[in-house]
Amino acid sequence: MITDVIIMAGGFGERLWPASSPSHPKQFMAVNNNISFLQESLKRSLALNIPGKIVIVTRRDIEEECTRQVKALSGLLSKDESKSLLGKTIVLAESLPKHTSAAIMSGVELVKKLTSSTSNTFMVLTSDHVITPVNQFVNDSMNASKAAEKGMFVCFSIQPAEASTAYGYIKAGPDLTGENHTFKIENFKEKPDLQTAEEYLNSGKYFWNSGMFAFTGDMFLSEMKKCTPEVSEAFEVVEKGRKPSLKKINGVTVIKKWAELNKAYEKVPAIAVDKAIAEKTENAATVKATFDWTDVGSWDTFSELCKEPANNKVVEIECENNFVYSDLPVSLCGVKDLVVVVKNGKVLVMKKGQSALVREAVNKIEE
Repeated sequence: MITDVIIMAGGFGERLWPASSPSHPKQFMAVNNNISFLQESLKRSLALNIPGKIVIVTRRDIEEECTRQVKALSGLLSKDESKSLLGKTIVLAESLPKHTSAAIMSGVELVKKLTSSTSNTFMVLTSDHVITPVNQFVNDSMNASKAAEKGMFVCFSIQPAEASTAYGYIKAGPDLTGENHTFKIENFKEKPDLQTAEEYLNSGKYFWNSGMFAFTGDMFLSEMKKCTPEVSEAFEVVEKGRKPSLKKINGVTVIKKWAELNKAYEKVPAIAVDKAIAEKTENAATVKATFDWTDVGSWDTFSELCKEPANNKVVEIECENNFVYSDLPVSLCGVKDLVVVVKNGKVLVMKKGQSALVREAVNKIEE
């Protein structure tokens, strides 16, 4: 069974600018029901009914906001669920952004320090996915747990809905169970060009890499040491060091002091866990997700999810297929296929389908 969850919740709020920002990145945003993406990830973690910890790995400057999000969610839950959430959740703030290998390594080492065990089975989630229904997610997680407990590094793969160039791809190999849900990974593919993505889609053999994983602590640490030793070497100071000291912010446990982790982050290279382990290990497997999955990584995606986008009046005259997400009244005349965002005193006007340009625009306007 899954014993512990690590939720990656860093990010600098570039892709959903200007509604998101470094101080309020997209995991704190919500669509339709006022439950943020991070809070939805926490609810999924609770649905797994784990006995261990829920570790939110985030940036130091948004640590307090993470605790507010946890506290706010606890107030919406039943008494037992609230007690479980507040009792299990720990917010771990990184001293520097060093990509997903360091973030996950930190979570694994934290649980190891607190439990004196590396036999825990971990699930790694992100804080910006929309996943439904939850019961299918739990069922698929059980399959992932079984494979992880057999020594596999498990990636969740998603049936492609289109020839997308926004995701990395997984080519599924032999069925490991005979039940058509867990497969050996034949290989990983980087984000392709459109022609290659269409070939992947038509073949029926390739799946999107969701960025969610399952593994045991023992397997993760040993494979990191074998596949990417420079990460393990940087964390030796943590391995040999003391437990971190803890404190509470808004009733939520956070790391008060962990000098050894800060030292590790000074040395550790910034490497994605896909490249550090998943693409190198001989024991990579994938569970084909049966749940619906959306990565909220662009305004195009957000506009499809958000059914009630504007709090203020929107006037459209001779317009078609526009999306407005605004703090202020907006009038549109004779235009179509636009995304208009007015938030935090800034404005984005984007043609639908051009989300890939937003990050470049953010960099230029912030200069």
